[in-house]
Amino acid sequence: MKSMLRQAGRYEMAMLAVLALAFVLCFFAPSAFAGADATFDTALQKFTGFLSGSGGKVVAVLSLAGGIVGMASGRFSLGQVAVPVGVGVGAGTGVPIVTSTVTATI
Repeated sequence: MKSMLRQAGRYEMAMLAVLALAFVLCFFAPSAFAGADATFDTALQKFTGFLSGSGGKVVAVLSLAGGIVGMASGRFSLGQVAVPVGVGVGAGTGVPIVTSTVTATI
């Protein structure tokens, strides 16, 4: 019984130490401001250009081809039609929605 109490006390002390360390790290962490960093702007432009252009069309066509192959194999389901439509809509309208949400100023 005493060994269980000692182990429980050690666990509680370890958790208290972790919480104290997290508090200290958060207290001394530098402030972050949205929109002040341009580290990933090049990657963002390339990725959004890819999905908005021919890359998004290729992904939608491949998804449609997968749905057609699935229907031809005899296992028809609504997902084989809905997934390609969702991929096409996501590639066409998802990128502007996400980028406008992320770049919105408060």
